[in-house]
Amino acid sequence: MNTAEMTHRIATGQGFIAALDQSGGSTPKALQGYGVDDSAWSGEEEMFAAIHAMRARVITSPCFANGKVIGAILFERTMDGEVDGKTTGDALKARGIVPFIKVDEGLAEEADGVQLMKPMTKLDALLEKSVAAGMFGTKMRSVIKTANPAGIAAVVAQQFQVGEKISAAGLMPIIEPEFDITAQTRAQGEEMLLAEITKALDALPEGRQVMLKLSIPAKAGLYTPLVGHPKVLRVVALSGGFSTDEACERLAANPGMIASFSRGLLQDLRQGQSDEEFDNVLGKAIDQIASASV
Repeated sequence: MNTAEMTHRIATGQGFIAALDQSGGSTPKALQGYGVDDSAWSGEEEMFAAIHAMRARVITSPCFANGKVIGAILFERTMDGEVDGKTTGDALKARGIVPFIKVDEGLAEEADGVQLMKPMTKLDALLEKSVAAGMFGTKMRSVIKTANPAGIAAVVAQQFQVGEKISAAGLMPIIEPEFDITAQTRAQGEEMLLAEITKALDALPEGRQVMLKLSIPAKAGLYTPLVGHPKVLRVVALSGGFSTDEACERLAANPGMIASFSRGLLQDLRQGQSDEEFDNVLGKAIDQIASASV
């Protein structure tokens, strides 16, 4: 797929985007959930080899290429690896799946009720490598923990500022200001977030688009205006700690948003499952999430 084909696939595809981008800090927990204990690996290289094997198993599972997964977000080491004798990006494209790359370097300490992204010291080099690897877009995450106007404005400003650099490199930025689903002031804060995002979108140059990855809102349908905004290619939802069932139920109440789940997709997969069991469990999750992404 070329860029135009990938743009069309993401803009119009019926399905969802898989999040396979657990980084160094979250990898041990992801492996434990998969049934791989810390004692099974020694050192960072073996840990990343184990998580790559898990991701490769997901990508090569027959159900992953059934057309319901339209995109996949990768961690840098996954992008650098191979699946089926191809680069991971090419292996995904061969299955009709558009590849994205996680580019943030983690979260800063909380201030004004939010966690901004840490300084992105490797961004230029990573963007160059990602373009060469055939990635379509990027993803970067901030976290909002309370309805603080200054903090929410700072998160949106930082996301769109970095997004401009990503767009200039020829990649599609996924803007992800996650709102903590446990926040007591979430409903109020999400109204503030909607206003800030709308202002930032309206200020984008003509012809420029971004994607948005947002927590499923407390008020169903809140983000409908963003779904139809001319400067938004697609609005996707993170599961945010909800179980698969609850995340899908909540997502289905928000027409136009599609899923970009990680735990909600992978939570029932285990290393010890036979290939048939693995494909059956993954296929059921894919069907459930795709059905909610309408």
